[in-house]
Amino acid sequence: MVDVNIRIKRAAAEHFSALQAVELASFETLRATGAVTGDATASSEEDLQRYLDAGFLYAAFDEGDRLVGYAGGYVADGWVHIGEADVHPNWQRKGIGRRLMQALLADGQQRKLAGATLTTDRFAPFNASFYASLGFQVVEGEACPERLKAILRTEEAMGFDPLRRVAMMLAY
Repeated sequence: MVDVNIRIKRAAAEHFSALQAVELASFETLRATGAVTGDATASSEEDLQRYLDAGFLYAAFDEGDRLVGYAGGYVADGWVHIGEADVHPNWQRKGIGRRLMQALLADGQQRKLAGATLTTDRFAPFNASFYASLGFQVVEGEACPERLKAILRTEEAMGFDPLRRVAMMLAY
């Protein structure tokens, strides 16, 4: 399933524009599922720098050293929070997203963090169900930490459909 020529390694600031290009291309895959609407947007350089500063910015490179996917996060309350994970549409369904997530999760375990958190679309087949296949569980109501509830509220204010959004956690 995975192209043997794909390498997962830490990304650097020099990759920011390529990371944003991958994210913008991936936006259209999300749009096709109804997960997003409106103009395509990508993580800001500030967001990417936050992931880089935290040491949780990984990228997938093809045999020509072209960036084809990335995942980024930061530490919050002793957990790694996955802020973004995208694979260019031409490279999706090859196991690259799984390898990126596994790199982030392994890094969090090595740092002895409590686990990982994220927010995502509950209906897109490559979102909540994909993260569940990695061991993430949906957390709602009283089980949902205030930090994740605040992220969901921010996403709603940005125009995301709150009925589609869900918080997920994976304890190590």
